Amino acid sequence: MNQPAKKLTLYEELMSLPERLTGEILNGQLHAQPRPSGSHGLAESALEYELFGPFHKGRGGPGGWWILVEPEVHFIRDTEVAVPDIAGWKRERMPDIPDDHRFEVVPDWVCEILSPSTASKDREIKMPLYAHYGVSYVWLIDPIKKTLEAYELIDEQWAETGQFKDKASISVKPFEAISFNLNDLWN
Repeated sequence: MNQPAKKLTLYEELMSLPERLTGEILNGQLHAQPRPSGSHGLAESALEYELFGPFHKGRGGPGGWWILVEPEVHFIRDTEVAVPDIAGWKRERMPDIPDDHRFEVVPDWVCEILSPSTASKDREIKMPLYAHYGVSYVWLIDPIKKTLEAYELIDEQWAETGQFKDKASISVKPFEAISFNLNDLWN
């Protein structure tokens, strides 16, 4: 007799996705999307470069942060799993990087790079999820429109703290200790 095939958990399904896909479990549903476009990757890499030295390493800035690209954040272990494009943790809240791939401390800041295929998910699913779990700051970057939107969590609601476009130099919470050229994210 054949045994019925064991049904995979959502997390097992996520872990079995092909490498060309990024997966998340949001509100009990598995979401998978292809790897990002060139303009998405450029904006992500350029922003990480701007923040890593001053905040992660303390070079030209205050230090005291972990800045990581595409961490697997487990709001609920193996059940509620987001992969922000970039995330940051104050080291006082997360003194050490986890030994495995699961980050179970809620980030202090996340950045999502918008694309036509992910913008609605980032805004309508992930932002409320981030608010629910207490992420303090969210940035949304649109490399097509060449914009940065900044939000701060106040009384469990997102308050917009700035919209930036075509700015030579910006300084944005929680990284207001430095300024950077917004146009460097697209060029």
